[in-house]
Amino acid sequence: MKGKVIVITGATSGIGQVASEKLASMGARIVFVARDQTRGEATLARLRECGPGLDHCLHLADLSRISEMKRVASDIAAAEPRIDVLMNNAGAMFDRRQLTEDDLEMTFALNHMSYFVMTHLLRDRLLATPGARIVNTASDAHRNARVDYNDPEMKKNFGMFKTYCRSKLYNILFTRELARRLRGSGLTANSLHPGFVATRFGDGNTGAGGLIFRLIKRFAITPEEGAKTLVFLASSPDVADVSGKYFYKCAPSAPARDALDEKAAQWLWTESERRAHLTA
Repeated sequence: MKGKVIVITGATSGIGQVASEKLASMGARIVFVARDQTRGEATLARLRECGPGLDHCLHLADLSRISEMKRVASDIAAAEPRIDVLMNNAGAMFDRRQLTEDDLEMTFALNHMSYFVMTHLLRDRLLATPGARIVNTASDAHRNARVDYNDPEMKKNFGMFKTYCRSKLYNILFTRELARRLRGSGLTANSLHPGFVATRFGDGNTGAGGLIFRLIKRFAITPEEGAKTLVFLASSPDVADVSGKYFYKCAPSAPARDALDEKAAQWLWTESERRAHLTA
């Protein structure tokens, strides 16, 4: 990975932290987005230890806000003449329905819209870099979700796990539609299930859902184990020409039938463009 530039969200903890440190140790320069300056600077210090002599870079932004997604993506595009890998990895789960300043449900905004907007605004840099890749962190939780064209943001039927599961279904649908649109360009896009990982994920929830999450974490795998597929998709020559696939344990895996719905994928793309005020 020497000389490669990797842009990653969700790098201050969990599998994103492990993956970015591993890739830095392999010679990659890491450009990452963090919401909290203290955590971001701590991550930057670790990256400098793992990959010394590389100009790793921190950008601060709240990726639940469309304006911040656009600003930070534009800043990165202006600063980086090449991007070899974009890793959309930021995500969270919320125990009550919250709306962002854009009037979007918080899980939908952070877990899906940030992937869509960051990818859209960094696409030209990726297309200009030979062999570039897009890697989107999804989850097998998508198997518990269905697309509802009449209620995409869970206004009528919100539940913490249910809403999270649907956002992960959106990640795979987005990746597949992206890969279709990129066909023949040389830029690939794949998604992955990291496994159920013991991270800070869900720690901010204080209700019954938060308690359940803390209990089941006792059975989770380590972030080091969960990050393996993320690193694999970013770096392995074995997947240099693979696009539109869903991976688990560094191998292609069949997603749920709903994740293969081309009509739903195209609908999601159109709805995402409308909400972000973007056009192809």
